[in-house]
Amino acid sequence: MSMDIPLKKKHPVWKYKYLIGGSVVLLALLIYLLVLATGPSRLRYDREQVQIVEVKQDKFMEYLDVEGLAQPKLTIKLNSMESGIVERIVAEDGSMLKRGDTILILTNPDLQRTIEDERDELEKQQVSYKEKALQMERKTSELKRTVLKTKYELDRLSKQYNLDQEEYKIGIKSKAQLEVASDDYDYNQKNTQLLLQELRHDSLTNLIQTDLMRSDLLREEKRFKRSHDRLDDLIVRAPMDGQLSFVSVMPGERVSAGNSLGEQKVIDHLKISTKVSEYYIDRLSVGLPASILYQEKKYPLKISKINPEVKDRQFDVDLVFTGQTPDNIRIGKSYRLQVELGQPEDALVVDKGNFYQATGGQWIFKLNKDENKAVKAPIGIGRQNPRQYEILEGLKAGDRVIISGYDNFGDVQELILK
Repeated sequence: MSMDIPLKKKHPVWKYKYLIGGSVVLLALLIYLLVLATGPSRLRYDREQVQIVEVKQDKFMEYLDVEGLAQPKLTIKLNSMESGIVERIVAEDGSMLKRGDTILILTNPDLQRTIEDERDELEKQQVSYKEKALQMERKTSELKRTVLKTKYELDRLSKQYNLDQEEYKIGIKSKAQLEVASDDYDYNQKNTQLLLQELRHDSLTNLIQTDLMRSDLLREEKRFKRSHDRLDDLIVRAPMDGQLSFVSVMPGERVSAGNSLGEQKVIDHLKISTKVSEYYIDRLSVGLPASILYQEKKYPLKISKINPEVKDRQFDVDLVFTGQTPDNIRIGKSYRLQVELGQPEDALVVDKGNFYQATGGQWIFKLNKDENKAVKAPIGIGRQNPRQYEILEGLKAGDRVIISGYDNFGDVQELILK
């Protein structure tokens, strides 16, 4: 007789064990991925591809770094003083000239004729002056002789009248004879006084007339001299030492008085001209110091002129050297300028890099102690110059930060440096 062994009945969940196990594994994987997604994102990056610098407590000076061009401090327009025809051009464009050197020569036939006519008129005036002077001298001489003769006659009559008075007293002369002698003496005395008065008037008249004649002659001489000096204005000369930029006329060309003939640049004293962003228009002022570094030597300058007119968001600034000038400075040559905006001050600074453009200066990657990882650190940036940013908050002296490569980092929170 056989006996049946009863089988143990399995739990109904057991048959779903594989499905449950797979679900558990899938859930664990989802949880792992969720943890990864909500945790900090990381990026492995080669440390040789980034620039790492140290935050320092250092002297900070705010200054502008701009490019300027050497320009002549003074440019002179060459104008014709006289109208005429260009006869000859003596100086070439670009030539170095001394003050008074001939640039070009004009000719003016009308002016030549005018000068010849005025020379003839001057000669006539000179001849007329001499003739009138001789006439006045002759008249004066005749009047002097008459006065001299009259005075002699008066003196003789005076002696005769005295003698007649003595003879009258002793009875030789009658009273009638004495009265006749007295009348002759009185007449000649009055006549002599009139002649002397006439001589004085003649002398005064001669002086006045001579002055008028001399003034007329002098006026004619000045007129002739002015016309003759105009011949010298037909020669256009360099007004100062400098370089002839160009001559804008050609031989045979007719020019009028006041026409522009060319341009000369005074290169003994040069200036540096630059354009500055409108952001600094209220920060710059005349006299502000600046410098250029050329061939490892620093040359001081100062702002001499500011044009407040803004074009294309920039305004023009001129600077002049306050000390020695570079030996081989040339017009049109460019130089790097540093314009000081204040005095050096103690500040926490970091070198410039492209992190500012990528982060807006709001944060930076700061390295840990082992320098194998860098994480985002919020910062505050103040002033800046071409080399440094001023750090107001978020960092301290000695911190090591990454200042380059931000275009390749994306939105990661951490950098794993290898």
